[in-house]
Amino acid sequence: MSNSEFAEPYTIIEPFGGPFKGDVTVPGDKSISHRAVLFAAMAEGTSHLSGVLDSEDVRASIRAVEALGAEVDLKAQPDGSLSGTVTGWGAEGPSQPAAPIDCGNSGTTARLLMGIVAPWDIEVTITGDESLKKRPMRRIVAPLAKMGVDFKPETPETLPITVCGNRALRAIDYASPMASAQLKTAVLLAGVFADGTTTVNEPAPSRNHTELMLPEFNVPTTAGTRVATVTGPAEMLASDVVVPGDPSSAAFVAAAALLKPGSSVTIQNVSLNPARIGFVRTLERMGADIRESYGGHEGKEPRGTITVNYTPVLRGCEIPSQHIASVIDEIPVLALVAAHARGITVFHEVGELRVKESDRLKAIIDGLALLGVDAWEEGDDLFVEGNPQLQVPQGLVFESYGDHRLAMTWALVGACGRVPVSVTRFTCVAVSYPDFLADLKGLVK
Repeated sequence: MSNSEFAEPYTIIEPFGGPFKGDVTVPGDKSISHRAVLFAAMAEGTSHLSGVLDSEDVRASIRAVEALGAEVDLKAQPDGSLSGTVTGWGAEGPSQPAAPIDCGNSGTTARLLMGIVAPWDIEVTITGDESLKKRPMRRIVAPLAKMGVDFKPETPETLPITVCGNRALRAIDYASPMASAQLKTAVLLAGVFADGTTTVNEPAPSRNHTELMLPEFNVPTTAGTRVATVTGPAEMLASDVVVPGDPSSAAFVAAAALLKPGSSVTIQNVSLNPARIGFVRTLERMGADIRESYGGHEGKEPRGTITVNYTPVLRGCEIPSQHIASVIDEIPVLALVAAHARGITVFHEVGELRVKESDRLKAIIDGLALLGVDAWEEGDDLFVEGNPQLQVPQGLVFESYGDHRLAMTWALVGACGRVPVSVTRFTCVAVSYPDFLADLKGLVK
C-alpha cells in the first residue's frame, strides 16, 4: 500500500460538505438474508420473503439454490431490497446440478451449502472467485466428514470442493475449535436430516441467526450461550421471513456520525440481535454517544433503532477475546474510530481477520500507517494507538484488496475528513452495501 499509481482502478472519495443528520435505513441483514433464501429452498412449500439484501453475496445464494432445483421469484423493490417467494425442494431433496456451483465471493454461501447438500444422494462441486478459493474450508469439512460425508479431494483445505452426499448421516456432538456461525450452521443444517441429536459446542458465542430461524421453518432447536442442538430427521416447512436492517452495515454509518462534527443520525429498523451489536457496546466503552431503542421483533429477531451523535472525545479500550465474535466484521471500522481516540485500543484474539475476504489484520495496520497512526499486532492481538489530533495528509491511496469492509472503512477517511482520498476497487461494496455512499450523501445537511 503506497501513494504511487495503482494498477487497480480507484475511486476518489471527496469530503462531504456538512454533518450527517437525520434518519436512514440500511440494507437488509446479510446473514439473515442468506439464511432466509437457503432455508426456504430446503423447505416444503412456498416461503414469502421481504427485506432481503440485494447484493452480490446474497445473489450467489439465490443462484446456488436455483441450480439445486428451488424456484426463486424475488423482485427488486423501490427501497432496493428483494421481496417475493421461494419454493423449496422439500422432502424430494435438491437436484443434481448440471455444473459446479460458483459462490463468487460469498463464504457464507459456500460453507452453508456444504451442510445443505450433505444429506442427499448427489455430488456437488462448490467453487468461487480467486479470493474465496484462498479462504479456509477445512473447518467445515472436518465435522461433516465425522457425520459421514465424503469429499473430493479427501481432505480439502480450500475450494473447489466436491461434496458427496450421504442419506445415512450420523448425528454428532462436536466441539468446535472456534466461534464460527458458518461452521455451526453447516453442521446444524446437516443435522436436520441426520438420525439423532447433533450438538455444536463453541469456545465463545457466535451469531445465533440459525437457531432463531430454524424453528420458524418447523425445526426445533435448543441454543445456550455456546451450545446449539438440532434433532433429526426433521421436516422443514415453508415460512414467511421479514429481514431487518444489517447491524454490520449500520456500524459504518454510526462511525461516520461519530467522526463528523455536528452529526446526529438515527438508523431505523436495524437488527438488535445481541450477538450482532457488539460494536455498539465497544463504542460505548470508548465514550461514544450511541444508544439503541427496541422496536419489536421480526420472527425471533429483535429490531429497533440505533442513534449516534458526534462525539469529540473518544478513549481507547480493550475488547476481550470472548466478545470478538460479536464484532469481527466491524473491526476495520472500529480500528478507524480507535485511531481518533485517546490512548491505545486492544482487540484480543483477532487472528481470524487474516483469513477473511483479505488479510484484514495486515490491511488495517497498513492503512492506519498511511494516516500516521501506530497500529501493530502481537500474536493474534491488534493494538491501535489513537491520535485525537489526527490530520489526514493529501493524496492518500488506500488499497481495499477487493474487500467490502475495508473499502467502506477507508472511504470514511475521505467522507468525514477535510481532504479527498482514493480507494482501490471501491465497487466491491456491492457485496454488502451497494448504496453506501449514496446513503451517506443523503444525510448531509
